[in-house]
Amino acid sequence: MMHSLLTFRASIAGDRWSISRLATGLALLLGAVLLTGCATVANPDPRDPLESYNRSMTNFNEQVDAMVLKPVATAYKEVMPGPVRTGVSNFFANLGDVWSFVNNVLQLRGEAAASSFMRVNVNTFMGLGGLLDIASELGIDRYKQDFGLTLGRWGVGTGPYLVLPILGPSTVRDTFALPVDMKGNVVSYVDPVSARNSLYALRVVDTRANLLRASSVLDSAALDKYSFTRDVYLQVRSHAGEAQNADGKDDGKDDGKDDGKDDGSANNGVLPEEPAR
Repeated sequence: MMHSLLTFRASIAGDRWSISRLATGLALLLGAVLLTGCATVANPDPRDPLESYNRSMTNFNEQVDAMVLKPVATAYKEVMPGPVRTGVSNFFANLGDVWSFVNNVLQLRGEAAASSFMRVNVNTFMGLGGLLDIASELGIDRYKQDFGLTLGRWGVGTGPYLVLPILGPSTVRDTFALPVDMKGNVVSYVDPVSARNSLYALRVVDTRANLLRASSVLDSAALDKYSFTRDVYLQVRSHAGEAQNADGKDDGKDDGKDDGKDDGSANNGVLPEEPAR
């Protein structure tokens, strides 16, 4: 595993001059996007009054992805063995369960909070720090939550759809919740800073690598990728919010509706991830 990590690191290392030039190019591209995002869109979706800007920002994100994220994620997938990639994904998912536990508590969702607490403890102490997902093997459900959903639980509306630079689809509510989510990320407390930044980078690359197949399907499909991504994102977030607010409590029963659980069978309701090989 260490050899694979070192090989991957060497394969994507570049000099500071190249990074500086890349950053300058991205800044110029972003400026061009902001200047061209002022045109109005005929008959905009009422959920997306900022569609002109959002489409321009989506184009910017796609350019960044094509130049940086996708090539690095592809190299990562080619160099890293499947079990190593799975371990990395499990590790970050376990860290995410910590923040899900906090938000489930804030939402007064007792069973979901207890499940998140059990998952963290089982995977941390029995799963080699989260590298192994023992909790799922034991049938302990995952309830993925964030502060945006917590705000929604207590009546804060989503607001318009909004595409963020690099981060992608969001809403006004989720954007305002983002700083809190960032503070709730366990990685943000890692010292030294170099280790923290390495973990951030690894998480981004791992996430993008898991979406390579999904993006390929979108690229080859005859559809409006922007509208499809927007509709799926808003639908997933809406279903998560409806599950929380349906009756004001979490009874843990499976009534055939989306109850906010993540059983690992779907990639946030978008497209299936490519299995590790």
